[in-house]
Amino acid sequence: MTSGISRRARVLAAAVGTGVLVPLVAAATPAAAAAPAVTCTSAKAGLAAKLKKDITAALATRKGTVAVGLHDRSTNTTCTLRASSAYDSASVVKVTVLATLLWDAKKTNRYLTDRENTLAKAMITKSDNAATSTLWKQLGMTKIKNFLKAAGMTQTMPGANGYWGLTQITVTDEQKLLKLLTAKNAVLSDNSRAYIVKLMGQVVSSQRWGTPYGVPSGVTVAVKNGWLQRSTNGWRVHSVGAFKGGGHDYVMTVLTHGNSTMNYGIATIQAVAKVIHKDLAAS
Repeated sequence: MTSGISRRARVLAAAVGTGVLVPLVAAATPAAAAAPAVTCTSAKAGLAAKLKKDITAALATRKGTVAVGLHDRSTNTTCTLRASSAYDSASVVKVTVLATLLWDAKKTNRYLTDRENTLAKAMITKSDNAATSTLWKQLGMTKIKNFLKAAGMTQTMPGANGYWGLTQITVTDEQKLLKLLTAKNAVLSDNSRAYIVKLMGQVVSSQRWGTPYGVPSGVTVAVKNGWLQRSTNGWRVHSVGAFKGGGHDYVMTVLTHGNSTMNYGIATIQAVAKVIHKDLAAS
């Protein structure tokens, strides 16, 4: 010891004086990164803050990893959480399959055949997997990828070897697709958009959970859900929906994985949907 100051302390003081950082102790294990926060913007005063607070509260006690997207044209409101995180699509990709089929038919100026109509209806309204596999194979990877490119869905990666349910999707791209279905655009014809939304409005009652939960009366609902259990990340449970009425025109995507059961995932999605419908209805 010299003048009551240890050699280590003098070395540290000298190092600090030169701007060199000398750790006092061995590097500790870095703390886990903070969970991403819900972000919202809106042209309606107070609405963004309300949505951010309520969506955050709805998810506060939920386990699993949740991604959220909301866009309301009427109030120019957008909310996102983990917008670019990739999830196994499960049956949510069936909307993309139908959109691709219609986009391709439009290019050759033809209507869907009776067989295609039957398959499309079963795929969307009952989430029929065999019908989906038939259409996926008929379209082929090139057409599917070309549709994704035309739609600007650059974060979506089609599942390989016929495994359409393992297509990688994000909130960003699902919201892009829902916006294409609900407003005039150059990718899908008005008839094609109306056809997809009509089928999404005819989903069987046992599959109308998720984003429609808590929707106000008088608001039209178009929905497609997906659910899939795998050995990693437990249950994937997703819901995409389009809603119009009550002075609002909005689309919503909630993607989840890491759920212990399918019902747990559904409850998480519905907790988010409930506050979104409520906050928009009150605005």
